[in-house]
Amino acid sequence: MGLTLYSAWRATAPYRVRIGLALKGVAYDYAAVDLIRGDQRAPEYRAVNPQGLTPALDIGDRVLTQSLAILEWLEETHPEPPILPRAALDRQAVRAMALVIACDIHPLNNTRVGRKLHQMGIDQAGILDWTQGWIRDGFDALEPMIERHGHGFAFGDTPTIADCCLIPQVYSANRYEVDLTPWPAIRAVNERCAEHPTFQAAHPTKQPDAVPA
Repeated sequence: MGLTLYSAWRATAPYRVRIGLALKGVAYDYAAVDLIRGDQRAPEYRAVNPQGLTPALDIGDRVLTQSLAILEWLEETHPEPPILPRAALDRQAVRAMALVIACDIHPLNNTRVGRKLHQMGIDQAGILDWTQGWIRDGFDALEPMIERHGHGFAFGDTPTIADCCLIPQVYSANRYEVDLTPWPAIRAVNERCAEHPTFQAAHPTKQPDAVPA
């Protein structure tokens, strides 16, 4: 049985996994989850992922959840090409970059947080300011890490899990009108990845559920 990825076209967490699958050359079927319509809260999807979040990766006898855990599973089950460095300290650095995004930026500006802020009476301008602020704080932390370790990509000269997380977050930053001028290292990695075929294939606009601009 093949793999099925439950994904939402412009959500950043499944975008990370699409990049990882593309880098590993792993084929999969695509099952769209419309987060705006609320598919993630439907009983049918809750039966797949009780948390009601994307992504979920059905591997046949089990459903995997949480994007970073899925990327780690990919690395362990499909070790070539590697998306984590060999040395323990280098792996720590890559994981730290990924976690800045997955733990400190993304959870504070995803769809359900925006919905909750709206329910609390915060207007769209306030929600945008909230979102931009957390992205800026995270990028301020990431920039010196990439300056130190990057050589074309976020760490070294080949893509890693850090890039799997960074590129979707840059896409999100652009959506939320964050000026990327203060972070030249992040911009350079984004430009490099934009030329990479696997990152191109994983881009939101290339997904079957993408909504035309």
